[in-house]
Amino acid sequence: MAKEQEQLAVLFADVCGSTALYRELGDVSAYEIIGACLAQASEIVPRYRGRRIKTIGDALMCVFPSADESLLAASDILATIANNPPRGHRTSMHVGLHYGSVISAEGDVYGDTVNAASYLTAVAGADQILLTAATEACLSPALKASLRPLFHATLKGSAEELPVYQMLWRTDAVELTNVNLSQHRFLPADRGSLLLTCKDRMLRIDHQRGSVQIGRNSDCDFVLTDMLASRVHASVHVQRTSFYLVDQSTNGTFVLFDSGEEIHVLRNELRLQGAGKISAGLSFNSEPHEFIEFRPDRRALYRV
Repeated sequence: MAKEQEQLAVLFADVCGSTALYRELGDVSAYEIIGACLAQASEIVPRYRGRRIKTIGDALMCVFPSADESLLAASDILATIANNPPRGHRTSMHVGLHYGSVISAEGDVYGDTVNAASYLTAVAGADQILLTAATEACLSPALKASLRPLFHATLKGSAEELPVYQMLWRTDAVELTNVNLSQHRFLPADRGSLLLTCKDRMLRIDHQRGSVQIGRNSDCDFVLTDMLASRVHASVHVQRTSFYLVDQSTNGTFVLFDSGEEIHVLRNELRLQGAGKISAGLSFNSEPHEFIEFRPDRRALYRV
């Protein structure tokens, strides 16, 4: 596989609220709207000498030869979606971009630049364009004037805390939130993905696989046999940079952290921090024979 290193701007544009869209409109209508949204965004990319790399779930990934062109494309994408709602349904996207060194191979790109752009997309709000300080430094003076520093972040692979900028692409700033200049706003870091292990099966939750389902049903990711476990017992999912267990069961889920603290979760959710074990329906005081271990993995949560 031939590999080439080059300087490119990597941009991700992700559809907001796709889960709610599927719940509200049903699978077919939601799928068509999201597809139309990604198609509209894809049509804009070549206007700015960009290249569409792929879609990942509800997100479009593309590259541009310069920081200026990537930022102009990002603002055009958001303005187009706002002014021409796909299939007539009001839809929003959020965008993250980073300019830097990438490895190109077989039509795809890899490296920390890709991870940084993906991370900023995850922490961006609806209709927001976030970009790194390295990208801001490469912009023309006219485009730099459209930015404001919004957060600070330490990106994966760097020990330095740097500003994250927002592009003010709207001409009407009436709804723009004022920034509290006296407050230090630090984004949560990408601390890595989460590894789940049960018997001889191991799964990783990250940008590629956003959730794992646990229960007795044969189509669950981790299939349990204990009758105290519900058919669809619980799920573990990633939300931006954090991981949560969501219980849907009759008997609840017990989480034993490595600190020794055990928490019973019943029809509720719990943030999973650090490492520990998950038991469906039975406390660890009763020594369950089936449990799922979880631990953080140092590989980037947003590696794509």
